[in-house]
Amino acid sequence: MRVLILGGGGMVGQKLAHKLEAEGLDGTPVQLTLHDIAFPEGGAGTDRRMGNLSVAAEGAALAAERFDLIYFLASIVSGEAEINFDLGWQTNLWPMWHFLEALRAQHRATRGEYVPRVVFTSSIAVFGGPYPDKIGDEFLTSPQTSYGAQKASCELLVQDFSRKGFIDGMSLRLPTICVRPGKANLAASSFFSAIIREPLDGMEAVLPVPDTVRHWHASPKSAAGFLTHAAGLDTAKLDGRRALNLPGISCTVAEQIEALRDVAGNNVVALIKPQPDAAVAKIVEGWPRNFAPDRAKALGFKAENTFREIIDVYVAEDLPGR
Repeated sequence: MRVLILGGGGMVGQKLAHKLEAEGLDGTPVQLTLHDIAFPEGGAGTDRRMGNLSVAAEGAALAAERFDLIYFLASIVSGEAEINFDLGWQTNLWPMWHFLEALRAQHRATRGEYVPRVVFTSSIAVFGGPYPDKIGDEFLTSPQTSYGAQKASCELLVQDFSRKGFIDGMSLRLPTICVRPGKANLAASSFFSAIIREPLDGMEAVLPVPDTVRHWHASPKSAAGFLTHAAGLDTAKLDGRRALNLPGISCTVAEQIEALRDVAGNNVVALIKPQPDAAVAKIVEGWPRNFAPDRAKALGFKAENTFREIIDVYVAEDLPGR
């Protein structure tokens, strides 16, 4: 099977690529191609394509290679999309439209024989309040950020192109992925990882919101597992509703900190420094807090059961000098 990861140089793309290189899909080796604007030195992937999907011709050239399975991970993060309105829409929506149009052209060129599986990484940012205690599978999307609106728009494109039979697609609404290895990025959610990652590495971390903030998390390992599981899913079981809320852990920042204390002790926790940031708090205030992802669980998607497990995954896979 020929597999393309758009956004293959990012953290989740690299986790997915490492998993596919090590395990294949259902034990079968894959031929893997990664595309992104940059790649980490020494990371996964031997067939790396440098480029920018905002250039429609680049997406069209990739579509012409007729990959069997395509992961669409490419986007800019939430905080950056909120700060730069134009860049957010130009990066997070239009490349999806142009790429799907290019896949439709290949579908026509093969007289309908080419129908690739497309897995899009969406986000729980597609939802907006007021929220129930747990967001169920019937709760409607109403994004309260530009990033969420861009992800919801892409979901609708995947839905309609699949309905017409041009692709066999699905959208996976990822929880906030935590603990992310490496340096902090411009995502408004970046601090959820930073308050664990930096103290474990002996550095101070800023906490910009109250510790009563509750959020929905899964590990990078779970994210890669979601994506490989989606590759073999019978999409007929989605009953035409091709966006899924995925499993995760609902916990407060205080509960995150207590899990860190359990792993590493009081001296490490003391490196977390509260420093309120009204802009970050406003964005986070509009995010979902808890889910009942019954459809995804019934379809076999799995995540961690406690935040301690999420920290353990980070320590095992990504903690420097572990």
